[in-house]
Amino acid sequence: MSSAFAYLRSWSPVAKPGSIRAAMYPAWALLEASPDKTPLIIPVPVRATWRYPHGRRSSVRHRGLVRLRAGSSAPRKGTNAIMPTRAILSLIFTVLATNAGAQEHRLDFIWEEAPFPRAHASTIVEAADGTLVAAWFGGSGEGEKDVGVWSSRKPRGGDWSPPVQLYKEPDQPAWNPVLFRGDGDVIWLYFKIGESPRAWSGAYMQSATAGEQWTEPVWLPAGMLGPVRAKPIRLAGGEILAGTSLESYRTWSSWMEISADGGKSWSKHGPLLFGDPERDRIGSIQPTLLEIEPGVIRAFMRTPRRLGKIATSISHDGGRTWAPLELTDLDNPSAGIDAVRLDDGRCILLYNPSATRRTPLSLAVSFDDGVTWEDFLVVEELEEGQRGELSYPAMIQDSNGDLQLTYTWNRRRIRHATVPLELVPNQP
Repeated sequence: MSSAFAYLRSWSPVAKPGSIRAAMYPAWALLEASPDKTPLIIPVPVRATWRYPHGRRSSVRHRGLVRLRAGSSAPRKGTNAIMPTRAILSLIFTVLATNAGAQEHRLDFIWEEAPFPRAHASTIVEAADGTLVAAWFGGSGEGEKDVGVWSSRKPRGGDWSPPVQLYKEPDQPAWNPVLFRGDGDVIWLYFKIGESPRAWSGAYMQSATAGEQWTEPVWLPAGMLGPVRAKPIRLAGGEILAGTSLESYRTWSSWMEISADGGKSWSKHGPLLFGDPERDRIGSIQPTLLEIEPGVIRAFMRTPRRLGKIATSISHDGGRTWAPLELTDLDNPSAGIDAVRLDDGRCILLYNPSATRRTPLSLAVSFDDGVTWEDFLVVEELEEGQRGELSYPAMIQDSNGDLQLTYTWNRRRIRHATVPLELVPNQP
């Protein structure tokens, strides 16, 4: 009997133009028991790294090719030993059982066509009915007078709706929308209006219809900006804590705003400082927050490129006072970050693990309340030498337990990603 071969080949179709279906797809195991018998084709999940026209999306799974010999138990003279067909079948079904239920994260774009060429600084929230609501600023470019706040909705099981403009201030650009789920069905949308971060004012709108209709803007008092980049968090005691920051002519500084009445009024606390005059002249901005115990908050901040690391601090009184800032070991190319604490206590960080480039975009997990971190998934990565960025991410844990992410894709579009909870490591 002539020997035959079994192959495991990766196969990953694209769902539709402009979207990448990065879920776990089957390979095909082709098993020929003998030359005169019909080949047996069995789908087998494989680990893969996909390349596509817009870049490369690597993951914890890697493309592989497994070559198996099949045939009789007695090898022919002058040939290598031949694995019995029964043994190959056993091996293949073992692979099937081992990989059953394996998943990958899914990537798509929020829109295919839009009435604006540039988009940045996205945010995402889940409404009470399971609808995902995303927002960002869009126009001809960051800081341009035609930039407004835009939004799209994705009903549970549905597709993203076409972008709609929620607000545009005449002759002034919009900046950094932030979505937050308040009491009941109410969604808050915070944003900034002004010619630059040194001169902007804070405002908010509300929706009780899962993002379909919104109130007119309410302007915050002078000196209060609301959350400047990352979402607020509701503390165990019921207060809302928002990370905010100031970008003056020479320095940056992070602050906190606290509301004890559901967002109707706010008090301001800070600034968060290193305690080192040289570093405090550089500063930090855009805090993202984790409540690791009731009233105990850990904050992570973006820093300028001259520092090149994410900064952190901890508060033991609900965000009113803070320990001196410290630089972590986590690289930061002066780019936005986001974090969530899962229901089981694991902490997840979404960031660019580079001191110079806003790529790749990666997820890290912490099992010790944000003290140490381990990267576990590259969400997306640009090709080496490819210009662009995957940046300014936002992240929530949805009602199914999965992670929902949005981020800037080369300043031209907003990417959406779903990361199944099963992909998050359970232990170090």
